[in-house]
Amino acid sequence: MSADASRALKVITGTSRFEASAEEYTVARAAKDLVEAFPAPTLSEDVCRVYTPIGTPDFDLRISWSLEDGAPTGPSAPEFTELKMGELAVAAVDKAYVFFACKSERLLSSSRVGHIVISVRHWAMPTEPEGDVEALKDAYATVAHSVSLAMAKELRCEKDGGLPAQPVLDPA
Repeated sequence: MSADASRALKVITGTSRFEASAEEYTVARAAKDLVEAFPAPTLSEDVCRVYTPIGTPDFDLRISWSLEDGAPTGPSAPEFTELKMGELAVAAVDKAYVFFACKSERLLSSSRVGHIVISVRHWAMPTEPEGDVEALKDAYATVAHSVSLAMAKELRCEKDGGLPAQPVLDPA
């Protein structure tokens, strides 16, 4: 995870300390699972989970991946701000999604493009956001971008799946 994403996690959770995820929760493992699932669309699978330290208020952030049939179409839900990253990136006060296309020799057929979605979601009942709404949206988008870029690099996607080196947080 990038340094920007680490700072973004502090904005989201209010802490810079976290409990360790299980050993199987790595980008490398998620990429391996994605390669095995390709080309069939999938349900959401965990990349990792982020928890606040034991003894502090509970916070469960889930970072997941899924394979889609194609690029996203249609309008985004009203709670999302669209951003110019990958095929589509959207952010809200409690979640963000980055959609990107991956053409790679690691995928079953290097002539086929994989359409990958990385999601970052606060796993809790929806509540009114506490804090700066725009800062929260930017933080979720930053974490989603960081994990998406790491996944694109792990999969060796051509041109990093069309993802920029740094998150683009200005609305599309």
